[in-house]
Amino acid sequence: MAELPKADFAQAFGSSFQTFGFAMVRDHGMDQGLVNEGWAIARQFFAMPVAAKRRYDASGNGGQRGYTAFGVEIAKGASENDLKEFWHVGRDLEPGDPLAGTMPPNIWPDEIPEFRFIFSRLYREFDRVGAELLSAIALYVGLPERWFDSAIKDGNSILRLLHYPPVSPEAPGIRAGAHEDINLITLLLGAEEGGLELRDRQGDWLPVVPPPGALAINVGDMLQRLTNHRLPSTSHRVVNPPPERRGRSRYSMPFFLHLRPDFIIDALPQCVDADHPRRDPPISAHDYLTERLIEIGLIKKG
Repeated sequence: MAELPKADFAQAFGSSFQTFGFAMVRDHGMDQGLVNEGWAIARQFFAMPVAAKRRYDASGNGGQRGYTAFGVEIAKGASENDLKEFWHVGRDLEPGDPLAGTMPPNIWPDEIPEFRFIFSRLYREFDRVGAELLSAIALYVGLPERWFDSAIKDGNSILRLLHYPPVSPEAPGIRAGAHEDINLITLLLGAEEGGLELRDRQGDWLPVVPPPGALAINVGDMLQRLTNHRLPSTSHRVVNPPPERRGRSRYSMPFFLHLRPDFIIDALPQCVDADHPRRDPPISAHDYLTERLIEIGLIKKG
């Protein structure tokens, strides 16, 4: 992000979002040594026995903290569950914080003492870099540069450690079904491992292959809604590699950057005019998130 003046970066970043719903960013400023430690710890956790991992099952908190086992999550409207397992780290709030009712506390695996230290630091790094990327989006859509700072303060953002286990050479071609993300923007490390594809406006699937260490960033449904669909939340999926490489695991580390739970998502005035009337009614970020978590199977209807 440091190579271009801020206004030029904002224009290039926003234009990529408007065209593809995706962008790739090098020189994002994340601590690569810390990222490498995170990869090592994630591999160590996912290599644990299934019974040990299931001790930290996240089903009791809507999948928001802890472990979600292989095959649980399903893309909205899909008929087959995704071929992945994952762990969620969320925001730690002070005791008595009024938002605590919308964010369950983190849980941590006892077997890996450094897990909490490493991923708490990585969470803060993603939070910091995400805020800078949103400041560029603010400039692109005609808002004050730091407009998003208050909107995401104490937001319900999620760091997901994601593992796609090896599959047989005859396995179906999709590891994660086509979907759009729920949140504001997603910052993804690990996309260079291959398999991620986005669907362009012509309906064609394009591979997303960032340079090693770069971030792949995509628009989520909350930003689409906030910008009255000026910035599109683009469908994406993860496909299997060629049969001869399906015996390898795939790891990635997305950070789902969310608004504050009490933030009301309503179309920005500068994104609404006679040619682009308001498309969605206002809704709180918490209510919208809950609706979507029910749709993808992480919250069960009572």
